[in-house]
Amino acid sequence: MRRVPRWALISSGCAPVLLIGGWTVAGFLEGPGYDPVTQTISVLAAYGAPGAWVMTGALLGLGVCHLLTAWGLRAAAPAGRVALAAGGAASLVVALVPAPSSGGSLRHGTFVALGFAFLSLWPLLATERAGPAPWGLRPVPAVGVTVLMALGAGWFLVDMGRDGAAGVAERLVTCVQSVWPLVVVVSCLLYAKGGHRPPKGSVPAP
Repeated sequence: MRRVPRWALISSGCAPVLLIGGWTVAGFLEGPGYDPVTQTISVLAAYGAPGAWVMTGALLGLGVCHLLTAWGLRAAAPAGRVALAAGGAASLVVALVPAPSSGGSLRHGTFVALGFAFLSLWPLLATERAGPAPWGLRPVPAVGVTVLMALGAGWFLVDMGRDGAAGVAERLVTCVQSVWPLVVVVSCLLYAKGGHRPPKGSVPAP
């Protein structure tokens, strides 16, 4: 298994910090008129929003973090690394093509949907099925986290159509998507650290 560089801890660890910190600060700048339960993150980055510069910067930073993590995550299957990088690229485009101050935007919504799809699928595409692998690259955890993200995305779509808790659903999904690369990187580093230990009961070669 190819080793994952330690700097990947920085790129993967900064992703959730930037995302959560971005919507927290931008929401504070938006004031009491913004409802994080029912309103989406895109509202914070919309044209003319008081905290748009904060949320836009956070989304740009998030995209760069995913791109760097995909580059450094050498233990993952290539298809998974490509999907994670595509999710990072989608985040960059979402930041550069913000939603309007009122109404929807087909371009913005399209890239949001693409980002959701890539970041939901990359755990499955990155798994190692041929033999032993770090915990984060095993099929069972990957399926579990993908199902969780799919359920969150379904909740988001349903509540968007009925003015429900769409903001909560979106934050849940994006939190999981931003934290999972860190989980995978940590599991790869721990696996590599313990990988030089011989199995119990093995006899060293002469």
